[in-house]
Amino acid sequence: MHKILIIEDEADLQELVAYNLQKEGFQVESASSGESGWKRLEASKPDLLVLDWMLPGMSGLDLLARLRRHPRLREIPVLMLTAKAEEDDLVEGLSQGADDYLPKPFSPKVLIARIKSLLRRLDPEENMQILDLEFFPLRNQVLLAGNPMNLTLTEFKVLYFLARQPGRVYSRDQIMNAAHGADHMVADRAIDVTIVGLRKKLGAREHYIETVRGLGYRFKGEA
Repeated sequence: MHKILIIEDEADLQELVAYNLQKEGFQVESASSGESGWKRLEASKPDLLVLDWMLPGMSGLDLLARLRRHPRLREIPVLMLTAKAEEDDLVEGLSQGADDYLPKPFSPKVLIARIKSLLRRLDPEENMQILDLEFFPLRNQVLLAGNPMNLTLTEFKVLYFLARQPGRVYSRDQIMNAAHGADHMVADRAIDVTIVGLRKKLGAREHYIETVRGLGYRFKGEA
């Protein structure tokens, strides 16, 4: 049974989300502020976090940034809930490390579908090595020259997807489907933000991911 933590300060919405998740068989914990949510994160390490953007005290974005720096918690997938629905807000949330983004108001059915999609991405795949990158899908971890990369779940999925067939060009839609599922709508710009984040974390190996103008991206497959 997957354990999900909800951090949401609107009591009615928190109860609605918890009720629908429990109906689906999930184990649910809840918190109403960033500070209390962080304590629950450290105490229970949930399988997934449903996080409100605008929280009293520590904001959702501040908590997310703190989470992605934490060595034990940073790989937890995060679905952000927010009234901020502009594309720039979406891009900001994803660039800070969110794995998915659901504007308010939303359908409980869509929420459940998004959560199940994120949890499916935790299913183990085959370990793989290419160049000086080692992939461990069971842990959602990549080693670069023997050192662990601090990747979000979305960044891991995108890098793993590209590296599995080096040299092949993938469109943004194909990359989006690999990372989020075919029924998921994500702006092209959000995929670009993920690629920018990956290149930054690859550092001197940023050239491993090539832009193919007008088509998409590919993993270079050579040093």
